[in-house]
Amino acid sequence: MRRFQRLNCLWLFAVIVGLTITSGFACAQKVVPVTENAAASAKAASELLSKLDQLVEKNRQLEKQNQELVEQINLLREYLAKQAHLDAKPQSSEIVAAPSASLPTEATAVTGVSTSTGAADPAEPALSSQNAVKEEEPYKWGRYTPNFGYKIVDTDKGDLNISIYSYGRYLNQLGLNPTYTDAFGNVKNVQQRQDFQLNKVQIKFLGWIMSEKFRYFLYAWTSNASQGLGAQVVLAGNLNYSFNKTFNVGVGIRSLPGTRSVEGNFPFWLGVDTRLIADEFFRPSYSSGVWAWGQLGSKVDYIAMVANNLSTLGVSAAQLNNGFNTFSGSLVWKPTTGEFGTGFGDFEHHESLATRLGIHFSRSDEDAQEQPSSNQFENTQIRLEDGTVIFTPNIFGPGITVSDVTYKMTSFDAGLKYHGYSLEGEYFWRWLENFKGPGTAGLPTVFSHGFQLQASAMVIPKSLQIYLGGSTLTGKYGNPYDFRLGTNYFPFHNRVVRWNNEFLYLYHSPVGYTAVPFALGGTGPVFHTNLELAF
Repeated sequence: MRRFQRLNCLWLFAVIVGLTITSGFACAQKVVPVTENAAASAKAASELLSKLDQLVEKNRQLEKQNQELVEQINLLREYLAKQAHLDAKPQSSEIVAAPSASLPTEATAVTGVSTSTGAADPAEPALSSQNAVKEEEPYKWGRYTPNFGYKIVDTDKGDLNISIYSYGRYLNQLGLNPTYTDAFGNVKNVQQRQDFQLNKVQIKFLGWIMSEKFRYFLYAWTSNASQGLGAQVVLAGNLNYSFNKTFNVGVGIRSLPGTRSVEGNFPFWLGVDTRLIADEFFRPSYSSGVWAWGQLGSKVDYIAMVANNLSTLGVSAAQLNNGFNTFSGSLVWKPTTGEFGTGFGDFEHHESLATRLGIHFSRSDEDAQEQPSSNQFENTQIRLEDGTVIFTPNIFGPGITVSDVTYKMTSFDAGLKYHGYSLEGEYFWRWLENFKGPGTAGLPTVFSHGFQLQASAMVIPKSLQIYLGGSTLTGKYGNPYDFRLGTNYFPFHNRVVRWNNEFLYLYHSPVGYTAVPFALGGTGPVFHTNLELAF
């Protein structure tokens, strides 16, 4: 702008000098009367002043235009700087109605998870005013990332995200047979329910403190369908430190990674907070312990955990056996793309074929008091194929009572995802051995095995999904199975809100408790519909 002003002044000075020289030269060449010279000089001066006024006005207009140009440049600079700052933040693959700091994810979680910034497209002409800057101002107070929730604190000493998971469920089990007979000839009642429940509420607090490598994940978790039972309200969590991509450590409570569904992909399953019965029968549960996880190369992930027991829910520290003999681990290879998306089903709509192969192993020495009672929520009990808890007195004969047992379980899973379609399966093997207690000498190893298979398709990408699945298990004490067909509708084209409808058919279910739609011993149809919120 200064350069423009300097050029204007030089041009004005040159015009004045030129006019003056021309006027003087004319006077020197001619002799005219004094009166005529005076009149000519007055006229020339008047014309000169008029031209000066025009030049001043033009200069004023140029200064105004230059000022407007500077303002536009400043707006553009401020917008681009702000846009660069937002682009530096972690982004998710999902676009949400209102942007999330977060697991709300083991994932997370995971992982589960996307940040919607609401920023204007740089190609749009919004920069001609201050509107583009004003539209960004709300995000100075926080942002939203799926599965991590809303960021409410962001300082150089740490941050805090709040995430919520909850769902309402209508459940109808009235089609189940009212009784069943176990493998030992005992006739037992089947719980038949029809009710509405706000089934689960989980409020998660997560972030980092002092160093971004030192993170916390703390939560309040309640199963409203289990009100009145022990451990229906849980305050828990874990702390972890990230050294690098290869090695990270954590301490606290987490799921033992003994099957694919407990690797840390909850709640991104095909059904809402429910597994197939084979997975529910074989899997370990949540426990306190220490673990390590990371990546071995670009396509292999691992988790290894040492814990107190198979399930800590409903079990106090005084009931533990004082031995660190519970171990669980997983090793997952993703050979084609190096990733497999979050959880089950191809919501991500993979353009290239994504594949995974996983192997899991768990081992634990368990005694009767380390196992939660059979009516507690979200717990895993060691059961026979007919649903009988292994520590039940006299199940193997009069006077025979198991007080201790060694549990060993391994599983192998495989899956593929492509263009919204998925096919995923898992096979399980379990051994119960080293029995202790009155009359247990000579009891043989109890071996069980089974598998599950699930398929899904995104009929409308990011909106409507259909799925089906089934599982079975086989052993000396029974051969139960289940089948299910369901739909998922995502009204906002993301996983934050989901409406799920599912039909199940059960045959002698070996598992069941109040938080899941299947009933222990149940045979017959079950229907449930769920509205899920996970942000």
